[in-house]
Amino acid sequence: MSNIEAITIGPASVVTMNFSLTLKDGTVADASEPGAPMTFTMGDGSLIQGLELALYGLKTGDKQTLEISPHDAFGFPDETNIHTLPRQEFPADIPLDYGIIVNFSTPNGVEVPGTILAVEGDEVKVDFNHPLAGLPVIFSVEILAIEMADTPIGG
Repeated sequence: MSNIEAITIGPASVVTMNFSLTLKDGTVADASEPGAPMTFTMGDGSLIQGLELALYGLKTGDKQTLEISPHDAFGFPDETNIHTLPRQEFPADIPLDYGIIVNFSTPNGVEVPGTILAVEGDEVKVDFNHPLAGLPVIFSVEILAIEMADTPIGG
């Protein structure tokens, strides 16, 4: 019998995993590609906090499926994140149909998705809430490998 304990996921762990993020109706919102697992360091911002919390304590080989509430997933819609923009700010070749998601660049270069809600004359109403805001999600993971980071996040 070995006295070596299996490494469990904790702060600054480097995790390699297969995952899927689905809605209750089975719609896949995001997933790792077959044969191309995701590798990230806990706390580096790759996953939202609620999804990271679901991984703490898991070991290599563990599989887990959890329903994560909107509070712990992508939050709830906020009316202050709905903005009306001039139609001329959009390229002419982009369809501005209801439900289309358009990427916008913030002044600091971060890409932010916005969902088209309506086009009214020369104005476009855009929802900048996360497309999954307000929805519970099903987070399924299979942990393939865990390593300790060489340098702690922020250190």
